[in-house]
Amino acid sequence: MKIDFVIAWVNGNDPAWLREKQKYISQKKINSDSRDIRFRDWENLQFWFRGVEKYAPWVNKIYFVTWGHIPEWLNVSNEKLVIVKHSDFIPQNYLPTFNSHVIELNLHRIKGLSEHFVYFNDDMFLIKPVNESDFFRNGLPCDVFALDAIFFGPDSAGFYNGNDMVLINKNFDIRKQFKKFFYSKYLRMRYGLANIYRTMVLKHWPWFSGFRYYHIHSNFLKSTFEEVWDKEFQTLDDTCKDRFRSTTNVNQWLFKYWQLASGKFYPQKKGFGNVYHLNDYPCKEFLDDFKKNKYSVVCLNDVLKTHDWNKHKEKIIELFSKKLPDKCTFEK
Repeated sequence: MKIDFVIAWVNGNDPAWLREKQKYISQKKINSDSRDIRFRDWENLQFWFRGVEKYAPWVNKIYFVTWGHIPEWLNVSNEKLVIVKHSDFIPQNYLPTFNSHVIELNLHRIKGLSEHFVYFNDDMFLIKPVNESDFFRNGLPCDVFALDAIFFGPDSAGFYNGNDMVLINKNFDIRKQFKKFFYSKYLRMRYGLANIYRTMVLKHWPWFSGFRYYHIHSNFLKSTFEEVWDKEFQTLDDTCKDRFRSTTNVNQWLFKYWQLASGKFYPQKKGFGNVYHLNDYPCKEFLDDFKKNKYSVVCLNDVLKTHDWNKHKEKIIELFSKKLPDKCTFEK
């Protein structure tokens, strides 16, 4: 079983990209999102590649998805690296796009991509050794199942979550799915007591209320993308026509939720990775967990309330420089 990694990156400082973006700003919807936090570069991408080479040397290919810009330090001759421009896989009628949802919804169109792939944002890092079985088992993506209530607070992803769940409940009957997978997939002690409690309370609703999401990497079957596009083309097509994020969009979590609702996943123990929302500096929880080497994957999430951005950036570079000091073969 070949497992590929896919990572999407944008250089928000690229003058050519900024000029292209500016051409379409006036066309964005009132509820669109074009804020700088969606595009700014933390200048720590080399540590993602160092982590992959050190902790996941078994990876088949790395597909580096970009508008067209490439970090000057990146060794594009590495035999495992495949540079993929938006124009290489996203249908022309959706381009140019500045909407991460459009990029993610079309990943299955990347030429040569394996059936089994792991998708990373550029703020998600491997920091401990991992095995293929941490991502896929018995041909299925590993995941934690837990029902949850959707939060529609300020600057939350509730809108996308809600839009995703409309399609999930249109295609799956919660009662039927629980009869099929209650003990084999949906209720496992490895998910942790808190997740089991959430599921037991919310399973009595007549629909899937939402899924617990940890905002780390996603393990995908390419065939899941193809199935969802086949069954819900109009909704995905509408999202892909928005050049900037919009509250009417669905996102890549739809494919993750589809796998959970359909039972096409392997139950994984809770605690493989964690997300840290970088609000006030310093992020003490992240610093403590990083020193303890607590998780295999971490996501350092840039949010609207991220204060002292430059201090955060400098500290993260300092920490990773100590943990992964040596250049890898993905660097010149």
